[in-house]
Amino acid sequence: MTEAASSPARARVSAAAWLGLFAVLVLLLLGFGLPHWMDWWVAPRAPRNSSPHEAPPLHGLWRPNLFGPGTVPSIALALLGWRYAAGLAERLPWRHLLSASYATSLAWLLSLALVDGTTGISRVLGNPTEYLRSARAVGSVHHLIETYADRIPYGAPDSWPTSPAGHPPGMLLFFVVLDRLGLGGDLAAGLVVTCVGATTAVAVLVTLRALDAEDWARRAAPFVVLTPAAVFMAVSADAVIGAVVAWGLACLAVAAHRSLWWSVPAGLLLGYAVLMSYGMPLTGLVALGVLVAARSWRPLPVAAGSALAVVLAFAVSGFAWWEAYPVLRERYWDGIAQDRPQSYWWWGDLAAFSLAAGPLVLPGLLAGCATAASAASRTSARVVLLLSGTTALAVALADASGMSKAEVERIWLPFVPWLTLSVVLLPPGWRRWGLGLQLLTALVVQHAFYTSW
Repeated sequence: MTEAASSPARARVSAAAWLGLFAVLVLLLLGFGLPHWMDWWVAPRAPRNSSPHEAPPLHGLWRPNLFGPGTVPSIALALLGWRYAAGLAERLPWRHLLSASYATSLAWLLSLALVDGTTGISRVLGNPTEYLRSARAVGSVHHLIETYADRIPYGAPDSWPTSPAGHPPGMLLFFVVLDRLGLGGDLAAGLVVTCVGATTAVAVLVTLRALDAEDWARRAAPFVVLTPAAVFMAVSADAVIGAVVAWGLACLAVAAHRSLWWSVPAGLLLGYAVLMSYGMPLTGLVALGVLVAARSWRPLPVAAGSALAVVLAFAVSGFAWWEAYPVLRERYWDGIAQDRPQSYWWWGDLAAFSLAAGPLVLPGLLAGCATAASAASRTSARVVLLLSGTTALAVALADASGMSKAEVERIWLPFVPWLTLSVVLLPPGWRRWGLGLQLLTALVVQHAFYTSW
């Protein structure tokens, strides 16, 4: 492409990026402002937890905590990351980059959580509505699976609390295993969850390299590692789901270019993810994006068969996903969902998600759309476009379903890293200051809000 021909293309990309950033700012302004300006009750939290300090669209409260044990480490890490992360990501040998990415991701998650002290790690999982209390009470795993769906409705004997009721049994079983390994304490389980969630960034980088997009993986590394979603990932069970999905997709990418046998763990991980969250079948779109990017359909039958085997094994044991989902839907609409106006949450969800993913993601997506034609012939850019594009479609479908009204800053965490890849399609100048904007978003959200996660 000549310089003259490329100038209009660069102008289109820049205009698209500015449009995306403007849209994010408007979305956040309206998302936070309209419920207060119009005295509009949108029920971001359960009625029993209602407070004048509610901060829709976040499932949290306006409760500034300007200084805590994690404040100095998180600010120091943000400054060091903004200054050095991009350069190190370009220069480090690949294995060292993966190690550094995991260590930095873990440090970022922990430092933000510790702004609230050690309770920032233990508080969430210790909540009676979460998994740990139920996991500690489990005797027979077979009986758990066999009776799981029966305990979803509100009026059922021994009805599940909110989190176990809202998910298939795979997530609860994770905590049952932790409890039986002696890691069932609130703090211990929180640390395990955080350590698992921190592997997500590594899985994303492995996926890109397996798809012959190492250069773009290195550009994306600072954004995937130092994500604003870290505020919601630490000790969030959905971060574990995100890690399982990410490693499943990584195995699928490796299977497409190397050994077909990697399709088996890919299918097992993605199938188990479906048993951890009712929304995870949507990640099948991203899996298809991986195969299209790899230009190989060979892993599909093996991976799909392995995933189906997991789902059917649970069905034979007594939990049929397709039978439980309608029961959950009924409980959902009997509960808080009926108090949450869909007219707000269709776009309020996107505002909340923009804080979790960071304000640079939508500009990146629109920049990707603007460059799609010219980038189509470049394999590595094509990979980024496919992964971020299929993920955007998955998020759109999740939003349209009406089954994720509020709390999406947590619920949609598995989609965040794949959407974050879109930022590498922004002009270099945008990426330089954009990383600072992403980091600032995380620090402000962590210190200004009680996020509930």
